[in-house]
Amino acid sequence: MALDLKIIAATAQRAARSEITGREVLSTWTQVLEYCRSVMAFEEREQFRILFLDKKNALIADEVQQVGTVDHTPVYPREVVKRALELSATAIILAHNHPSGDPTPSRADIEMTKLVIATAKPLGIAVHDHIIIGKKGHSSMKGLLLI
Repeated sequence: MALDLKIIAATAQRAARSEITGREVLSTWTQVLEYCRSVMAFEEREQFRILFLDKKNALIADEVQQVGTVDHTPVYPREVVKRALELSATAIILAHNHPSGDPTPSRADIEMTKLVIATAKPLGIAVHDHIIIGKKGHSSMKGLLLI
């Protein structure tokens, strides 16, 4: 039974990823949110994920950069920007989950996001948003005017 559920979840994640791969991500924001929710909302530990985009905002790669504890994931802006440069990404969308279910950004989330933006900007890499996924919803730092 548990194996069946894992197979179903993996299939759903693969289908969601195929829907956004190679498409203009920002023109289908709902798909991005649905995808992030499907791969992160019910994880028991925090996951920090980066969507790497090209000049046309098409998805180059989606990678989990860090997995943390139930309430913290270390993020290193230098590593975020280094990977974006390796992939020739011109923009990124940051995403992480809050296993508690509450998608409200913490002060540390906001400060880390601003540091990533400050590190990426001089190198020509835009940070379009930082999405926080909870079990019952999401928060967009751009939407909340925090970045």
